[in-house]
Amino acid sequence: MIDVRRGGDRYAGGEPEAGVDTRHAFSFSGFYDPDNIRFGLLVACNEERLAPGAGFGEHTHRDTEIVTWVTEGELEHRDTGGRVARLRAGDAQWLSAGSGVRHVEHNVGEGPLTFLQMWLHPDAFGAGPQYAAVTGPVPAGPGLTLLASGAPDATPPLRLRQRAAALWVGRPLVPDQVALPPAEFGYLHVLRGTVRLAGETLDPGDAARITGEPALTALASGGAEYVFWSMHAEPPPA
Repeated sequence: MIDVRRGGDRYAGGEPEAGVDTRHAFSFSGFYDPDNIRFGLLVACNEERLAPGAGFGEHTHRDTEIVTWVTEGELEHRDTGGRVARLRAGDAQWLSAGSGVRHVEHNVGEGPLTFLQMWLHPDAFGAGPQYAAVTGPVPAGPGLTLLASGAPDATPPLRLRQRAAALWVGRPLVPDQVALPPAEFGYLHVLRGTVRLAGETLDPGDAARITGEPALTALASGGAEYVFWSMHAEPPPA
């Protein structure tokens, strides 16, 4: 089954008056839809747009795997572990909140900052927090690049504390046809350009939730940018 969700149907949140514009894919913060709490192991997929100087003040995360992919501008991350990182377009970071961590995220550039932030259910709870960043942009080119994974036999730049999930990035320079990694649950999100999937055209902000499809091919236009989660489990019932 392929369930296409259009970007225009996302829940609008954030604080626009403070320069924070957010588009949520799942129930989040003040928005709750009991039929849209998560997909597979993914519990949040937020498109963020911050005006210069805007950001998120110090706040706490716990027992969540958070991957951030920057598409435009300059993001600064600071946390209570003393870590400071600046990320630009094509950079990514991973924050494993574990037993608890407080952090701050701001737009420190002169123009708008846009990024995609994705939250994942971890393998286990209560581990110490960890952080890593990839500040050399994932190269543009054919195929998919593995960005993050928790699989024991994988060697990704970002190692998740979730063995049943992997995150891939596509940035083709010319039209590119790619066989998506097989997964019990697949989640494709388009950031730039267009991606054709099973007869549907996905534009920026659109996403496809894929269940039980063993072999799918995506056709991305030149200049497109998209991410794909391959997941082989879902959280146990609460």
